[in-house]
Amino acid sequence: MSLDQSTCNLRGCCWSPQSDTSVPWCFFSSNHGYRVDGSTRSTQAGFEATLKRLPSPSLFGNDIDTVLLTGEYQTANRFRFKITDPKTQRFEVPHEHVQPFTGSAASNLNYRVEVKQNPFGIVVTRVSNGRVLFDTTIGPLQYADQFLQLSIKLPSINIYGVGEHVHKQYRHDVNWKTWPMFSRDIGPSAEMHNLYGVQTFFLCLEDSTGASFGVFLMNSNAMEFVVQPAPAVTYRTIGGILDFYIFLGNTPEQVVQEYIKFVGLPALPSYWSLGFQLSRWNYGSLDEVKRVVERNRATGLPYDAQVTDIDYMEERKDFTYDKVNFQDLPQFADYMHEYGQKYIIILDPAISTQNLADGSPYGSYIRGESKKVWVNESDGVTALIGEDMNEVSNFVQGSKDGCATNDLNYPPFTPSILDRLMFSKTLCMDAVQKWGKHYDVHSLYGYSMAISTKKLDISISENQKICVETRGATYCTSNTFWFSFKIGADICGFFDDTTEELCRRWMQVGAFYPFSRNHNAEGYIPQDPAVFGADSALVRTSKYYLNIRYTLLPYLYTLFYKAHTQGDTVVRPVLHEFYTDELTWNVDRQFLWGPGLLISPVLDPGVDEIQAYVPDAVWYEYETGAKLNVRKQWTDLYLPADKLGLHLRGGYIYPTQEPGNTTVASRRNPMGLIIALDDNNAASGDLFWDDGESTGTVESNNYIYYQFTVSNNVLEINAINSNYADPNNLKFEEIKILGALQEITSVTVSQNNVEESSTHNITYNPIEKVAHITGLQLELGKSYTLRWTQEPNVNGRFDCYPSPDPTQAKCEQLGCIWEPVTSNLDIPPCYYSSDNAYSIENVEYTSSGLTANLTLNSANTRANEEFITPISTLRLEVKYHLNNMLQFKIYDYQNARYEVPVPLNLPTTPMSTDAERLYEVSVQKRPFGIQVRRKSTGTVIWNSQLPTFTFSDMFIQISTRLASQYIYGFGETEHTMFRRNMSWNTWGMFTRDQAPTYKLNSYGYQPFYMALEEDGNAHGVLLLNSNAMDVTFQPTPALTYRTIGGILDFYMVLGPTPELVVQEYTALIGRPVMPPYWSLGFQLCRYGYRNDSEISQLVDEMQAAEIPYDVQYADIDYMERQLDFTIGTRFDGLPALVNRIKAQGMRFIIILDPTISGNETNYPPFSRGVQDDVFIKWPNTNDIIYSKVLFLKKSDDSRGLMYPSEQHVWPFLPGVDVNESLPEQTQIQIYGAHAAFPDFFRNSTAEWWKREILEFYNHPTNPSRSVKFDGLWIDMNEPAAFMNGAIGGCRNELLNMPPYIPHLGLRSEGLIVKTPCMEGQQYLPDGTPVRHYDVHSLYGWSQTKPTLDGLQSVTNERGIVITRSTYPSSGKWAGHWLGDNTAAWDQLAKSIIGMMEFSLFGISYTGADICGFFRDSQYELCVRWMQLGAFYPYSRNHNQKGTRRQDPVSWNSTFVEISRHVLNIRYTLLPYLYTLMYDAHAHGSTVIRPVLHEFVEDRTTWEIYEQFLWGPALLISPVMQEDARTVNAYFPNARWYDYHTDENIGVRGEFRVLAAPLEHINLHIRGGHILAWQRPANTTFYR
Repeated sequence: MSLDQSTCNLRGCCWSPQSDTSVPWCFFSSNHGYRVDGSTRSTQAGFEATLKRLPSPSLFGNDIDTVLLTGEYQTANRFRFKITDPKTQRFEVPHEHVQPFTGSAASNLNYRVEVKQNPFGIVVTRVSNGRVLFDTTIGPLQYADQFLQLSIKLPSINIYGVGEHVHKQYRHDVNWKTWPMFSRDIGPSAEMHNLYGVQTFFLCLEDSTGASFGVFLMNSNAMEFVVQPAPAVTYRTIGGILDFYIFLGNTPEQVVQEYIKFVGLPALPSYWSLGFQLSRWNYGSLDEVKRVVERNRATGLPYDAQVTDIDYMEERKDFTYDKVNFQDLPQFADYMHEYGQKYIIILDPAISTQNLADGSPYGSYIRGESKKVWVNESDGVTALIGEDMNEVSNFVQGSKDGCATNDLNYPPFTPSILDRLMFSKTLCMDAVQKWGKHYDVHSLYGYSMAISTKKLDISISENQKICVETRGATYCTSNTFWFSFKIGADICGFFDDTTEELCRRWMQVGAFYPFSRNHNAEGYIPQDPAVFGADSALVRTSKYYLNIRYTLLPYLYTLFYKAHTQGDTVVRPVLHEFYTDELTWNVDRQFLWGPGLLISPVLDPGVDEIQAYVPDAVWYEYETGAKLNVRKQWTDLYLPADKLGLHLRGGYIYPTQEPGNTTVASRRNPMGLIIALDDNNAASGDLFWDDGESTGTVESNNYIYYQFTVSNNVLEINAINSNYADPNNLKFEEIKILGALQEITSVTVSQNNVEESSTHNITYNPIEKVAHITGLQLELGKSYTLRWTQEPNVNGRFDCYPSPDPTQAKCEQLGCIWEPVTSNLDIPPCYYSSDNAYSIENVEYTSSGLTANLTLNSANTRANEEFITPISTLRLEVKYHLNNMLQFKIYDYQNARYEVPVPLNLPTTPMSTDAERLYEVSVQKRPFGIQVRRKSTGTVIWNSQLPTFTFSDMFIQISTRLASQYIYGFGETEHTMFRRNMSWNTWGMFTRDQAPTYKLNSYGYQPFYMALEEDGNAHGVLLLNSNAMDVTFQPTPALTYRTIGGILDFYMVLGPTPELVVQEYTALIGRPVMPPYWSLGFQLCRYGYRNDSEISQLVDEMQAAEIPYDVQYADIDYMERQLDFTIGTRFDGLPALVNRIKAQGMRFIIILDPTISGNETNYPPFSRGVQDDVFIKWPNTNDIIYSKVLFLKKSDDSRGLMYPSEQHVWPFLPGVDVNESLPEQTQIQIYGAHAAFPDFFRNSTAEWWKREILEFYNHPTNPSRSVKFDGLWIDMNEPAAFMNGAIGGCRNELLNMPPYIPHLGLRSEGLIVKTPCMEGQQYLPDGTPVRHYDVHSLYGWSQTKPTLDGLQSVTNERGIVITRSTYPSSGKWAGHWLGDNTAAWDQLAKSIIGMMEFSLFGISYTGADICGFFRDSQYELCVRWMQLGAFYPYSRNHNQKGTRRQDPVSWNSTFVEISRHVLNIRYTLLPYLYTLMYDAHAHGSTVIRPVLHEFVEDRTTWEIYEQFLWGPALLISPVMQEDARTVNAYFPNARWYDYHTDENIGVRGEFRVLAAPLEHINLHIRGGHILAWQRPANTTFYR
């Protein structure tokens, strides 16, 4: 109402304009209100006092000068006061449950009441703390005939309640908001309109103790409720009396209970009414209703009730049906009941005065007329004629004859109700009802209708509960009949066309409305779930969450029982349970079912990630049972299109039942319990169960009531009341226990202290900590005791003492538990028992990632040595680089540490978006952890909140749980399967001259793995760290990284297919090199060619045999005393030989080793290197580090352990004859040359190396000595030496023997085994000094690019480099052979494993030494290896000096024929292979492709490693067992054609034993693919 200064002054008020127009400009002065006349008078119930109006101008006239104040101390927690006119009876609400108080004043009050005299006021104080709760002295009492007002000062702004309105937040905005109350037919909107119901109750939470109180004004006239910042509220009404009730409680929930018990406890709904319901206004016909019913039944959607709106009626007349469009309606209920469903009809209150369509009288009107049931005109006799619903709603203003002009229809003050017109869309206010004038009882209309309807239900339902649903005109206590706790909105919306996204999200949250009904208006699109498609995302997610609803119906029904018996809330605000946490006071986008189920829906469009609050309790994910790692904080929940957040609170037990498509079906199904343990491993809960339909079951004691408790591994199932026998003979058959920290190994079932036999099963998920007990037979209605025993799950241990020789004393010194497992010594005997010592602070989120600080909790710090004492503050950075790739990095931000200088292909700025990102990242704050979850499935693919995390100068450790047991990668080590063995295996990574040997760290360093998730999705993880490291796999499944330097710098790619993982990984590190076509030809090499003539003769023999053959090698034999860039006298003819074979279309590759002899008098590579300062030196000196290098190739008698043999490899001293009978170390000391190690990081070294390559290629001083090689083979670049460390010993014991030695070969000898000293000083290209300790494993990587650059600069061709030592991104420049293997049958399968792993590592050009390097090969072995090797990308036959020849022409004619045949197949398919190499180079695809990459949906393929694919289409199934003439090959689900016969083999998805005679290798082409081919020739030159 607008007001000017003059009007304000006339009212005797104060005028003060404000810039904020919401603040009143006109306000009361101190001379308004009332005073106490005389003193207060004691009464039996409390007190009374006479109040006199203070002299002041009237606001709206008809002020009542004398009023009576009556106070009643009704209970210790409830105080009532009312203010009435002692001379004239005014309207008072005829409340069914609130009757006049006849008792005496209560004692031991929790409140104190003070009546202020002049001006009058009432002050209510909480006795326990003296806090004033209710103070009306803030404003004057106004009491006129049609204007009553009272203001109340409150102790806090936490004000909730009053309605019915649309609030934008649950807690009231106290910034001068005015909310009208007057029941009105108006739909919810963003406006502050008065809606259908009137609820005058509000609750105020006082503080974090939970102390709360509620205020209820029992008045039904049109009114306003004003909130203001004081904080204060004002009730302003236009009739009746002021009748206030104040309820005190220690918690918000207790206040609600007090209030609900006072106004009337909610009725207990029928069980079926808790099922899902469908409705629509204007289906148009019963046929359409049936189509809707049938299509939703067909989807398997849980669905209990069908509703028809007014369109079923004849001309919208109650108690009729349309005999044309709904002619079979009388049979429709039976149709529904046959399926176990129910039928609900709508009734509106208005009754038509017109005859029926056939002209006959309308019986309902006739009977009503005879009983005079109508609302009458103001004369009290004439029936008022209007239209429609129970607010009461009317589609004309007042009546068809209009409304009279009087103070009832046009009062002196009209509250800010919709339209500011009292009779807008309703009846005239002077209409007469039994309870009084419509002016007074308008907002009670729906309440009175509910009473009548309920009485009707009881009379016709044969003691069965019938669901009564009312839209509006609810008044305080209507809940007794329409179950105000059984509420819910029209799912998917009533007005306007819904959208798929809106309806999908609404169906998710609506599955947790107590009243769960999808309903919309005529004229809009259908929105029942099935209309979106039977297999639509909306139907799938609707079924999923409705099935959860139906699973939890026993829990929900029990909540309704507790509402019915004690006033508990069903849908519960979070603050009711967590009032001590101020952050919950304004949480209104999440809600609880009772105390335990937290629902966190998506409420905004285009969103798949929400901020959800996790209150201070233990919480478990409903779907997985996994414990949340956050509490008492906001967290990001990733909720893709089909997900909503659902969490179970620890400390509660939830009764469940296997769901059905109706409650009739579900009530026949087995029952169960979900036990969610709290911090004390305890929980409790209850279950109410009756027939679900009959009335009075509680009053007649005809029900079952259970109390459940768990403590100390004992579940008590106590039937408190068991007076109902369910006809379905129900049993509790399964129990899930969430938060079971140890495996449950046995369960006993007892009844009356007598143990019963039980054939149950127990499973345990050590990752999620969930125990599942199935097969129980616990009869409903009986009491039981279940006891279980738990044992620590050894698979969940994390090794606390990974160093050698653990002991109990060493273990306990670290604060860990010592408990050896004698049955399996691989299980760590010393394991962590406490959380890691780091916590997160100062998290800063951005759209592209987050940063945070990690702080060490010194109280949790374990005992450590000096250099492994944890660093106190660290920095975490997470960057969302791409939608499929993220980085998380942990480092010491206060002290610079070494970081790997390998460049990665990262965007300048992150390019991911929230909508498209495949992952979500959350950080657990205390203890610290990082969790990465795949958005599309919710699968956690990284979870490092584990006890192992520590970060010190020389020991960094982090563990993660894995999504499955299927892990592939990490290298370079030899192992027996492609999938890594997760049974307590630790693998070291530190480059070393180590022939392939099980579990020993070898040539390369590849800290990358690919993981399959249980659903077949794949991801990959790179740890960019180059220090000595080990990785432990354990069956949890989990892995632990331990590294002794640098930082933690992780990169994760999300696939989601295995092939995409490799493509994304190689996009990060660099795509594989594109090899020249000729390098795909067959190649021959041998260490031990005596001279160039031997090589020449071999070439001639191979050509004469017409065996395809493209490349010949020379190993170090060609050098003079193994000096790089020299030619020995026995190979003087090498330059001419190279030129000859190249003229014949072949190519030649030579070997180069990295070390340079320092003992020569005229050796330009060394002298130029010294001049260019290229060698690694001792720190802080100009002295080169020298080591001895005499031997390379070892006898393999002990498979890779170091034994001398006659093969001189690296430089030895000039002019000496080596006495090989001397011990190895003696030979090294006497004969070994001083070898210097080039530092290939330096720019000067790269230029020097390229110049040496150029000199050797061109030999400008003697061109006849130039060697026109086509490729370079770089060996020994781990770097290798033949003594530990350096001549004279190493100088820094800490670096060479650090506090922690990873699991490496010869661990006790430290890091310097067969390599230089760790303190060697190197320099990065920018001049930054680095220790060899940090970059040792990058040595081969640093040599590779300069080698390729040198090769390409001299040949002006693509060329090829083959390197032995690799690091991530080496594949950009080189291929790799798998090292010095052995002529043994097991090496065939291991070569496939090695090639598939290097496919993951981004090195496509790989292969093993065909027929084996060590030992004499055998005929059959070499035949089978030639067949297999013909399908290596890098296909080279190579062996060591001193063993028999094994090239194809060295055996017999049959061998020649077999070799020729299989190599002709290779050469035929070279166009296909070359194209695969291009795809790898351009797109990162794999060439040697694991079968699982193409058929990941087939879990059988996850274990296959004795077959492989070329690309997607050629399946190679080699024989790899001695004497085998068959092979057991697996054929995934595709059409397969035999390569040799072109026949469709007709096998898919199964193993098949195939014939494999010695001359045959099984090859199959996959249907749906085209393979390019070319007629073969003896070299690729003639292709």
